[in-house]
Amino acid sequence: MAQDLPRRKFDALVIGAGGGGLQAALQLARADAHVAVVSKVFPTRSHTVAAQGGINAALANVLPDNWHWHMFDTVKGGDYLGDQDAIEYMCRTAPRLVVELEHAGVPFSRLDNGKIYQRPFGGQSQNFGGEQAARTCAAADRTGHAILHSLYQQNIRAKTHFFDEYFALDLIVDDDGYILGAVVLEIETGKPLIIEAKATLLATGGAGQIYRTNTNAHINTGDGMAMALRAGIPLQDMEFFQFHPTGIAGKGMLITEGARGEGGYLLNKDGERFMERYAPHAKDLASRDVVSRAIYTEVKEGRGCGPDGDHVMLKLDHLGPEVIQKRLPGIRATIQAFLHMDPVNEPIPIYPTAHYTMGGIPTNRHGQVVTPAGQTPEEVVPGLYAAGECACVSVHGANRLGGNSLLDIVVFGRAAGNHIIEQLQTNRYHRPMTGDSIERTMARLQRWDRKGDGISVGEMRNRLKKAMEDYCGVFRTEDLLAEGVQKIVELEGQMDSVRLKDHSRIFNTARIEALELENLMDIAVATMCSAHARRESRGAHSRVDYPERDDEHWLKHTLFFKEGRKLDYKPVRTKPLTVESFPPKARVY
Repeated sequence: MAQDLPRRKFDALVIGAGGGGLQAALQLARADAHVAVVSKVFPTRSHTVAAQGGINAALANVLPDNWHWHMFDTVKGGDYLGDQDAIEYMCRTAPRLVVELEHAGVPFSRLDNGKIYQRPFGGQSQNFGGEQAARTCAAADRTGHAILHSLYQQNIRAKTHFFDEYFALDLIVDDDGYILGAVVLEIETGKPLIIEAKATLLATGGAGQIYRTNTNAHINTGDGMAMALRAGIPLQDMEFFQFHPTGIAGKGMLITEGARGEGGYLLNKDGERFMERYAPHAKDLASRDVVSRAIYTEVKEGRGCGPDGDHVMLKLDHLGPEVIQKRLPGIRATIQAFLHMDPVNEPIPIYPTAHYTMGGIPTNRHGQVVTPAGQTPEEVVPGLYAAGECACVSVHGANRLGGNSLLDIVVFGRAAGNHIIEQLQTNRYHRPMTGDSIERTMARLQRWDRKGDGISVGEMRNRLKKAMEDYCGVFRTEDLLAEGVQKIVELEGQMDSVRLKDHSRIFNTARIEALELENLMDIAVATMCSAHARRESRGAHSRVDYPERDDEHWLKHTLFFKEGRKLDYKPVRTKPLTVESFPPKARVY
């Protein structure tokens, strides 16, 4: 069967056309590599386009700053679970990369002196935990949009080859464990295609669609992470899922942290600025996990707003219409469109919403995918790279700081692209294809030709999302998580009963939705099992029954393997590249 499929050959294959994928592809195309980018949507619809607040870099354009302070804030923000060598690399590289983006055409907002505007964001400090820093370089409140469009235009100029609206099914693995490319599906026709590559980069984004209320696009179904799991590669730190404190209540759309960076603040039903009780120093600009838990607690203890007391309010009207229209135009338009109100005149109802996957495919700082091997700490998976939200370097540890996600994708997309360029110099020829991974993929695809009576894809997806929201939310307990594991494994067992409806009355996208459901199920199982196993509170993983962080037993990364739902662990890399490490200490804001 594999012999009959059409094939294309490239030096490098990039799966995902968000910021990480496009940055890597740009490095490769500029080095005259023959590079293909596969994207299941048109590239400028990738989820990077939704990033609002900005990208962190210690430029010191507004307040004093340096990369070492940025590194400290990132280590502390991640509750000391981040790998400090990767964090140092990211923070040191940040200023140069922001200038590169500026030169690539990103229209950053400007100060009166012409320099790039920087706004305060949560978890930022001067002088290792001192006064609030202003580190987040912004293009109004559409920074991701500006970066994505600029990178796409530069790729068009560099003649990158795009496969738009193709869905990646599985990695091609040979008998020696080498990744040889991927099997992809043309969404319009439903026809599969083999893309052979000497190096393959996964840059497929996060998996926010495992939750019912989330800030993510419908395309964020964890495709790359699930592809890695099926190839025998574990996922790292999946229990750490970030809930953004300010989603529109009941809907989930994101209200950027930049709204608080510009001076907005939270109120409960008594009109009290309650964050002063939870984070006396940083207040509304504490890290996201702290603010999310504070909002949840206010609502639970009866101080929520509205007729049902189920949210709090974000106050912006005191900023004035000029500041809101200049710095937060997209937010204003979103509020007007979805709530039929104007933040210039009244506060916004908000509540925490599922937002960001801190875990993912384990990589080193070069973007190479790594897994534990025997007695050695790590072994590189030959031919495979990952970058962005689908990867876990880990620079975000147990909780990502706002403004570090856009930085993560361009820093490690660039690092992966540069490392692939080096590898191509010594691996000049395509390896012969061995093994049966293509046959397994085609058999999986054919299973979705089944139709008739059974559970619909939509119904199973709704059950999955509800289970994740009910059992794996902002606060967790042993009993809740144990029940959640049982529930999610039960749903996984029901996947054989899922059926597509009559093909004559549906678009080919119905099969794509079924394949996405498979991916979501794998990610949900990984997340729930990893959360159940970690018996401590750290960052976004908050256990009511284990309220303290336990560095003695749990200062380590979780690894989840699909086969047998096996869990393993590996140590955190606490040694930076050139500076002294930041040892764990109490995390207060």
